[in-house]
Amino acid sequence: MTSGFVLGIAAALVAALLFGLGAVVQAHAVRRLDGSPTNLRAFLVSSARDPWTVGVVVAYLVGFVLHAVAIWLLPLYLAQAAVAMSLPVTAIASTVVHERLTPMHWWAVAVVVVGLVLLSVGSGDPGALVVHVWFAVAVWAGAIALALAGWRGTGLSGSSLGWLGGLGYAGSAIAVRGVGTPVTVAIVVAAAAVAVYGVLAFWLYSIALDRAPVSASTAPLIVGETFVPAVIGVLLLGDGVRPGWWPAVVAGLVLSTAGAILLSNEDGVRSPVAEETPSSPDRAPRPGPRSRRSS
Repeated sequence: MTSGFVLGIAAALVAALLFGLGAVVQAHAVRRLDGSPTNLRAFLVSSARDPWTVGVVVAYLVGFVLHAVAIWLLPLYLAQAAVAMSLPVTAIASTVVHERLTPMHWWAVAVVVVGLVLLSVGSGDPGALVVHVWFAVAVWAGAIALALAGWRGTGLSGSSLGWLGGLGYAGSAIAVRGVGTPVTVAIVVAAAAVAVYGVLAFWLYSIALDRAPVSASTAPLIVGETFVPAVIGVLLLGDGVRPGWWPAVVAGLVLSTAGAILLSNEDGVRSPVAEETPSSPDRAPRPGPRSRRSS
């Protein structure tokens, strides 16, 4: 076990803690904003004026830097799997916004964690940085496709938007593999794509949190940002798997995906709505199967 491996794992786990807690704060912040966050420009303007959202962005930026360190030092699928440990953090912290998981959903959290552990122990060496022009063009094509999907899909369910947000964070993680030194045009283009993917993912995830419970929105997001980079990293970017551990890696991907699908079932998340009183005008609405925010 090299020092780079230990540093990468530590960076990813701290990022996971920031992302997990940030998801709950983001849910609270989004539900306090006036109107629906479906309009990207209006959402960005209102978010810039809201201290809760600004705080979330700062936490996410610190987490992103740590995540980038993990991506450079670890195989993509291991870096993503470690960061995905934010899911149990989110599940526990979601009680702050009065969302309680049923026993089935806690089992689903456990299944996701087992899947991520299998991915971790089966990891091999990371691939090299990709600084080709074709890579920069490809990540931008993906960003444009995601922007179009988000624009056309703002009416989707919270869990579906969570999947789209996961694709955004997946694209950001993949694009990071094209950022390095010495600086070239391709590297600058890839770095710009990282930011675009991040903004799109934050927006889509915010809409999801406005419509669905935190865990139901976060589980598909986490699997999306884990599964896609894992596959692309192994098939296209040179990420390795330990000899003889392919079955464990495949099983890990299957388990984490299955657990996220179970968690994305909003009907099992208990979200009691506290009655608003004149003394609590800023209480955030709590989405649930019988309690949806009206806009």
